[in-house]
Amino acid sequence: MPLRKFKPTTAGTRWRIGNAYAEITTNKPEKSLLEPAKKTGGRNSQGRRAMRYQGGGSKQHYRIIDFKRNKRAIEATVVSIEYDPNRTAFIALLEYTDGEKRYILAPQGLQVGQKVIAGDAVAPELGNALKLRSMPLGTIIHNIELQPGQGGILVRSAGASAQLTAKEEKYAVLKMPSGEIRKVLIEGYATVGVVSNSDHNLESGGKAGRTRWKGIRPRVRGVAMNPVDHPMGGGEGRASGGHPRSRTGKYAKGLKTRTVGKGSDKFIVARRNGKKL
Repeated sequence: MPLRKFKPTTAGTRWRIGNAYAEITTNKPEKSLLEPAKKTGGRNSQGRRAMRYQGGGSKQHYRIIDFKRNKRAIEATVVSIEYDPNRTAFIALLEYTDGEKRYILAPQGLQVGQKVIAGDAVAPELGNALKLRSMPLGTIIHNIELQPGQGGILVRSAGASAQLTAKEEKYAVLKMPSGEIRKVLIEGYATVGVVSNSDHNLESGGKAGRTRWKGIRPRVRGVAMNPVDHPMGGGEGRASGGHPRSRTGKYAKGLKTRTVGKGSDKFIVARRNGKKL
């Protein structure tokens, strides 16, 4: 995925590294697959601010994505690769042989005109969705179901992928993007390939306004606050603020936050980076 370095004709473009959108084939979404997306500005049902640093941003429509891939054994043709403002990955518009259209997460390398299919006995090729049971070991996958029929909830962000490393009775063993090795029910569906837009993490907005367009307001540092507002606030001059901690007093670095004895511990074979449970 090529990136674009902008000529610094303005201060805002001097440090900007943007997406060239070379894979995008159209800028007009499928209207039948759009839904209104209402912004809350971080306010609750009483109109009071419940979440800080939210507000503003460009208006958007939500694209209805088929995470379940439950239209089985019916071939579909890729009509277009599109930008989605609601996620980091690109999306692909599919048109099935019966005329129905659906959006899916676009894998890296998917081309317009390519055929994809979902089912129990399909080939493990790019863009196809099938059960983990039917995939050969070593297959690179994304959009993985935790519970069969639930729809894919794992490995959906730009450039992410997991690898099928083993099969054990009713479980498949996956190596996750974080390095964690965990078990997932083998009857669940997953899609073959790496999620598109792999260079997303190399982009740079170049100016604060680009973040405001996303609906994110400036974040205030704890050390810049008063003692009444934050545990790290106050002090004479530029005080360091002491040990880094959250607004509620929890340590921000080094403290294990995972619940002891969490139910999913039995599915985790090895933690990320070799860390112990």
